[in-house]
Amino acid sequence: MKMMTCPINGTRPISEFICGGEVRSMPDPQTVDDATWAEYVFNRTSVPGIQQEWWCHTPSNTWFIAERNTLTDEVLRTYLYLFIR
Repeated sequence: MKMMTCPINGTRPISEFICGGEVRSMPDPQTVDDATWAEYVFNRTSVPGIQQEWWCHTPSNTWFIAERNTLTDEVLRTYLYLFIR
């Protein structure tokens, strides 16, 4: 069984998680043009290699970032996102 480590709940079966997609910077909705917004909403880089992705441990609704090698499907590390202004 494939396992993933939640930063809060520890190692759990992968069936308890959902992937929210790659971590990307959101353009400012107040100033962005339509083409740039469409690019952000609909397109992904999908480059093979190490990616930072949003993941959620669904039983606890804990969102975190996983660094995953998309070629080997190996999770290198997981950590909580810290928002600092």
